[in-house]
Amino acid sequence: MSLPIPGRLRAALVLTAILPLLGGCTSWQRVGENPSASPEQQLTQLFNPAAMYTRLGRFVSPSQIFYVGSAAFVPGRNDSTLAVIGLSLTNREFAFQRDGNGYAARYRVEYQLDRAGQPAILFARNETIRVAGFQETLRTDESILLQQEVLLAPGEYTLTVRVRDAGNTQVGTATQKLQVPHFTPGSVTAPILAYQVRGRGSRNDSLPIVLNSRGSLAYGGDTLLVYLEGVGFKQPTTMPLEVRDERDSVIYRANIGFTGQREVESQAIRIAPDSAPLGQLEIRIGTGPTAQRNSALVSFSQNWVVTNFDDLLSLLRYFGQDNRLNAMRKAKAGDRAELWREFYKATDPNTQTPENEALDRYFGLLSLANQRFIGEGVSGWRTDRGEVFIALGEPDEILDQGTAQQGRYIRWTYNDLRLLVVFQDVTGFGRFRLTPQSRSDFDRVRGRIQSQQAPTGN
Repeated sequence: MSLPIPGRLRAALVLTAILPLLGGCTSWQRVGENPSASPEQQLTQLFNPAAMYTRLGRFVSPSQIFYVGSAAFVPGRNDSTLAVIGLSLTNREFAFQRDGNGYAARYRVEYQLDRAGQPAILFARNETIRVAGFQETLRTDESILLQQEVLLAPGEYTLTVRVRDAGNTQVGTATQKLQVPHFTPGSVTAPILAYQVRGRGSRNDSLPIVLNSRGSLAYGGDTLLVYLEGVGFKQPTTMPLEVRDERDSVIYRANIGFTGQREVESQAIRIAPDSAPLGQLEIRIGTGPTAQRNSALVSFSQNWVVTNFDDLLSLLRYFGQDNRLNAMRKAKAGDRAELWREFYKATDPNTQTPENEALDRYFGLLSLANQRFIGEGVSGWRTDRGEVFIALGEPDEILDQGTAQQGRYIRWTYNDLRLLVVFQDVTGFGRFRLTPQSRSDFDRVRGRIQSQQAPTGN
C-alpha cells in the first residue's frame, strides 16, 4: 500500500506489507532519568545523533549506513496486533550511480523477529532510490522513509533490521527488544508520532500512516502530530493526555474523549513546537500503571540535533549574519523563538521548500569537518582547516608537503574564488594554522561571499 508523502518528505519511500501473525514496541526511557548534560555534551549531540535517538528509545544503526527506526502498535484482526516498523534514512548513506538521465541507488532491507521457543521470522525487500540530479544524492535530511506493516501475536520479540547497499559492502544493523501489547476492550494505544495519518474504525482496517520514526520536530517550524486509538470502549470515556518537558513539568494538557460507539476510535492531536521547550518531551495518555508513553525531541531542525540556544549560536560562528546572531544572543528568552523564525526565513535561499538549504549545507559541512580534522587538541570544526572548509567547502586542490626542519604545510586552492590558503604546522605536533597572509586572504574572500549572500535589510 502506497501512501502520499508530505511535501517536506517528497523523496521519501513508504513500504508496507502484511505478514501472518508474527512483534514490537520500542522501549521508552523516562524523561529526566539521566543527569543533565553539560554544555560540551550538548554540543556533541550534533555530531552523535545516534546517542540522542537511542536515549529517546529508538533503534539506531550507528555505523556504515546510519538510520533511526521505531515501531508503533495498534489493534489488528481478531486478537493480533498490527505493528508498523518505520526507518528514517538520508540519501547520502547510499552509493548512487548514473541511471539514464538521473542517478539510482539500490539496497536491500532485511527484517528478523526472534521469539523464545519459536522459529525466527525473516522477510526482506529489494528497493531502488531514483533522483534527478547529483545534488539529490548528497541530501543529509530525512529524505527516505521505509515502512513495514506486520501482524503479530502479542509477546516479547527481538527485532533486527539490516539495510544493505547493493552498490558497495556497507551494511547498517540495528537490534531492539520489543514488547508487543495485547489490546483488550477499554485499552488505548501508546501515543504514535506521525507526519500524516487517517484514522480507523475497525480492527480489520488498514492504517494509512506515515510515521515520524525519529520523533523529532523543528523548533518554531513543524507541528508534532500525535495519533491515538481507543479500543472497544463500551461507554463514553475521557482520558487525560499530558506532555512533559525534561524537568517533568506539564507543558500541555488535554482531555481525549472516546464515545464508545465504534470498535476502534481514532484521535489526532497537533502540538506546536514553540509552545514546548527545546529538548526531550514525554507524551503520556492515561494515568497510573496503565498510562501509555512515548518520547519526542524538539530541536532547531530535524536535521541537526541541537537543543540549547547558546550552543546553537556558538555553532553558527562561521555562518555570517553577525547582526542577527548578536540580536539573538542579547534577546530575552521569551523573544528568542520569534527571532529564530526570522533568522531561519531570512537565510533560506529557497522559500518554496520547508528546509533551509543554506543551514543544512552549513551543518553538513560542520559535521564533516568535525570528523575529518582530528588530532589538533580541539574539535575538528573549531580548527583553522575546519573553519575554511565550513565557509568555502571542498578545495579544488590540496597539496600536503614540507619537512620536519621547515615545518609541514598544507596548501588549499579554490580556483573559482582565486584563493590559495596555506596551513602550517610550526610546532611539529600536527596543529595546522593559517599563515598570517592566508588568514587575511581568507577573511577577505569570506567577507565578500557573506556580503553577497546577506538578505536585504540585514
